[in-house]
Amino acid sequence: MSIDVSRKEPHQSGRRGIQRLLLLLGVLGLLGPAGARADAPSPSADARLTREQVLHAIARAGNAPADLSGRNLSKLDLSGVDFKGANLTASVMNGSNLSGANLSRCNLTVSFAEDANLTNADLREAVMFSMQLRSAVLKGANLSGARLIGDLTRANLEGADLTRAQAGADMRNQSMGLMRANLISATLKGADLSGADFSKADLSFSDLSGARLKGTNLFQADLSAVDFTGADLGGANLSDSKMIDTNFKGANLTGADFTGANMRGVKGLDAATLEGVRGLSRGR
Repeated sequence: MSIDVSRKEPHQSGRRGIQRLLLLLGVLGLLGPAGARADAPSPSADARLTREQVLHAIARAGNAPADLSGRNLSKLDLSGVDFKGANLTASVMNGSNLSGANLSRCNLTVSFAEDANLTNADLREAVMFSMQLRSAVLKGANLSGARLIGDLTRANLEGADLTRAQAGADMRNQSMGLMRANLISATLKGADLSGADFSKADLSFSDLSGARLKGTNLFQADLSAVDFTGADLGGANLSDSKMIDTNFKGANLTGADFTGANMRGVKGLDAATLEGVRGLSRGR
């Protein structure tokens, strides 16, 4: 069985597939406790909730995490809402305004937030396994320590905090297919990925200019056409990564490891800091 983290429409036709996936992830221990289920805020699981119903469900849960799994929260104004670690597995938040919302430690497994506004949202240590975030805006969001395996194609993470983010491929469950973070053509300008694990992630064509990647694990990552202009990659692990037309102009590569990297058409190395760099031919 494989899990495809590419775009899927969360309509009724795919509900059975999501339910099967949730069951399997539950067996693997990835969903965690369901939390306290509040009174159903809507008579139908397919009906879109209102902001008031969401707030009511959170309040009724008390000190337990509210169960909003599988709920339709699309196109809602949920700005500033404190979700208090809610269970949002398989929920649909496409096009919603979640700016400034507190989603720290929330379970967002197989949820949908495409085109959502998560500017300055708090997603610290959130579980974002197989989450759909295509074209979402996460400018200034805090994803420190989050488990981030999903589709962030064209997402805007400018200035986001991704320190210690766990975005490396899940090598324990390869029978389910390669599960990795997809950040193709994403904007990470000025973002902080220090100490994060992005091994095997696809960051091709992304903008990481001015980003901080000190000690970041980029082992076997696809970094083709990535713009690292002025980025700090001190001590980063770039071994066995793929770098075609990647730009390192003005980057700090002190102590970075390029061992076994596939490099073609790489730019800007002559204008980068290379002190203590490993696995890099100075003749490139």
